[in-house]
Amino acid sequence: MLFFKKKKIPLNEFFPQGFVDIHSHLLPGIDDGAKDLETSIALIQKMASYGIKNFITTPHILGDVYPNTPEVIKRKLKEVTDELKRRNLLDISISAAAEYMMDEKFTDLIEKAQLLTLKDNLVLVEMSYFSPPINLYEILFQIQLKGYKPILAHPERYNSYHNNFEEFFKLKRAGCLFQLNLLSLTEQYGKGVQKTAEKLLKENLYDFVGTDHTSSNAFRIVAKNSNPKEFKKY
Repeated sequence: MLFFKKKKIPLNEFFPQGFVDIHSHLLPGIDDGAKDLETSIALIQKMASYGIKNFITTPHILGDVYPNTPEVIKRKLKEVTDELKRRNLLDISISAAAEYMMDEKFTDLIEKAQLLTLKDNLVLVEMSYFSPPINLYEILFQIQLKGYKPILAHPERYNSYHNNFEEFFKLKRAGCLFQLNLLSLTEQYGKGVQKTAEKLLKENLYDFVGTDHTSSNAFRIVAKNSNPKEFKKY
């Protein structure tokens, strides 16, 4: 369980040693994150200054909007890792998976069983903020039937569930793990998201945390209200 006290702390002390950010958008030019290689490196260096030096970055795979493939993602990852080495930034660890939108094209990818995982069989998934897919539970079943375990990104941001909290318990019973966006603990995404995140924390429903980092405006507002000594390392 995560427990937060209102206490101002240095930002670079907020994250526990060995913290791995499992959700970010740091690869250049393939989604709504870093626009180019220079931006990728700048974002990573900024994150490192906050105390985050281990990344499993997760570019979107979303229909025709971000039609990324494992080959594209691995190629972009190599660009970043090569540049980190060139700049002698050897204390940074970065690998790549993906954040999959649960849509019709995703069901085709499930059938092929060629998903990029965070680790072992863990797959990061998302859905529309406003309306879950009609066949959501069928998709979750198919994911697990193929031997994967779904981690639902930022469940607190799905507006359609804010007034129906029982849906979160239903998702957990269906085999979903939950990943908290750290900025959801602030008003960054709105008070409704913040309130839902706090309730999910209270119910001990989160399994992982991540930054969902896309730009350099990240976490100073989180650190103002948090105590890293009581931040559970997952």
